[in-house]
Amino acid sequence: MEAIKIHKGTTLPLMNNNIDTDQIIPKQFLKNILKVGYGNHLFHDWRFLDNGSPNPKFILNRPEYKDATILITGDNFGCGSSREHAAWALKDWGFKIIIAGSYSDIFFMNCTKNGILPIVLPQIAREKFAQLASNDEITVSLLHQKVICHDRIYSFDIDPTWKQKFIDGIDDIELTLKQEHKIQSFEKSIPIFE
Repeated sequence: MEAIKIHKGTTLPLMNNNIDTDQIIPKQFLKNILKVGYGNHLFHDWRFLDNGSPNPKFILNRPEYKDATILITGDNFGCGSSREHAAWALKDWGFKIIIAGSYSDIFFMNCTKNGILPIVLPQIAREKFAQLASNDEITVSLLHQKVICHDRIYSFDIDPTWKQKFIDGIDDIELTLKQEHKIQSFEKSIPIFE
């Protein structure tokens, strides 16, 4: 997992509430067994017209937002099914941070386990970010739990365990492997029955 301590990036505003996982990555694209390739289908039903051509009105299709790494969105983001593919699709597209009003619990955990930092901020802050130009950058300091936008600073909460995992750039497997010597010692203590 890539470490996130301080991230500076541009934003993409998608301010709808209740964006569910089927909108993030529709079910017909869940056949891949790898965690990559899903970005091509991110928000598919919104990004493409019925004839398969890109919808010029949808923000992900606008070239000035192609390098955005911070998604700004509404309340209850990632609701619906528990598909982890939604987090994979967002990460594969290039998002490193999502700033929402709230999240589905399962989606929130899927983000943390896949290296996307989910931040909760009030609507007034998100509306300010949504008005930024496509090349305006904001700074997210996980170390200080602050989002800095021009002259404004917004604080956010995060579980200390997840904060440390993001700062160290480790996931649950890497955290477990740090205890490998203890695991091996325990395994050697188990009697073998033949």
